[in-house]
Amino acid sequence: MSNLPTPKPPIDPAIAVYWSAAAEGRLVLPTCTDCGLVHWYPRPFCPDCSSRNIVWTDSDGDGEIYSFTITRRGQGVYRDSSPYVLAYVELDEGPRVLSNIVDADLETLAIGQRVSATFDIVPDEDAALLRFHPT
Repeated sequence: MSNLPTPKPPIDPAIAVYWSAAAEGRLVLPTCTDCGLVHWYPRPFCPDCSSRNIVWTDSDGDGEIYSFTITRRGQGVYRDSSPYVLAYVELDEGPRVLSNIVDADLETLAIGQRVSATFDIVPDEDAALLRFHPT
């Protein structure tokens, strides 16, 4: 578990399967059975073809840093957590995920660096927040 805050996420019942898997430390990605798109952010329809024929596919959570920034002055619940990293991670399955990079030397992070999924449990909720750490 990282030192970042774990605020309660908005849990939409239509994607409860995602949150249940996250609480178990597993990453599942919505995959359209009509056009084959693996997409992010989890939703019960395909953002490409609008199909509602979605299956939840297990992911190993591996990818690489596509882009990142070191936030040195946080806001809200993150105010006392600075510095921290906000990054787009491109998963090996294709989608790009906006998340945090944790357990890393901030000064050595690089675009293209390999990362893996990790989950921070949200206290008193059946959920966990997806984050990534260098591999």
